[in-house]
Formats: sequence, structure tokens, C-alpha cells
Amino acid sequence: MAENKDYMTRELENGSVSISEEVITTIALAAVRDVEGVVSVHDKKGIRVTLGEEAVELECGLVVLYGHSVVEIAKNVQNAVANAVESMTGLKVTAVDVNVTGISMGKLG
Repeated sequence: MAENKDYMTRELENGSVSISEEVITTIALAAVRDVEGVVSVHDKKGIRVTLGEEAVELECGLVVLYGHSVVEIAKNVQNAVANAVESMTGLKVTAVDVNVTGISMGKLG
């Protein structure tokens, strides 16, 4: 199905649809930014997309706000990303790995 690793191609009744890794990354980035407690995502470099033959895997690097449950935020990110990518592209998401790379103390002073 994926002829080029930069695109996931799906055959439809009247032709085909190719979805680029960049589109999947943008969808995931928007979903992560909507999760409460996420301070920042390392822009598009903080989200990695791995295209398989029938599915997609994602990895997200983010900074969370101090005082929030890191595990709960990670679960919420996993759910938000998987739901957004699957509903917008029709692709199966097999994994969303979350790497919390920092904690933000918020505004000081």
C-alpha cells in the first residue's frame, strides 16, 4: 500500500488517495496541543511518523506543566492523537509513544 515511505496510499473505488507523513504529523501536532497540561511539543520535529503497509505509528516528544499527572497526560495524548489521525485519515494507528522530555514550572514571580 505504501509505495513511497513519505506517503500512505489507499486505493478507493474511483481511484486512490495519498496522505503524506507531513499531513499526519500536522494532525497529531494539533491533537497534542489540545490536551490539557501539555505546555509544548517540539514542533514537527517532536512528532515522528512511521508508516507501515496498513498502519501508522507515532512518537511524540512534549513538555508538561508541573502539578499535572505525567501518566494521565501521556494517556490523554495517546488517545487524542490516535483518534484524530484515525478519524481524519482512515488509517489504523497501532502505537502512539509519548516521551515527556521536560516539566514546565509555568510563570515564576
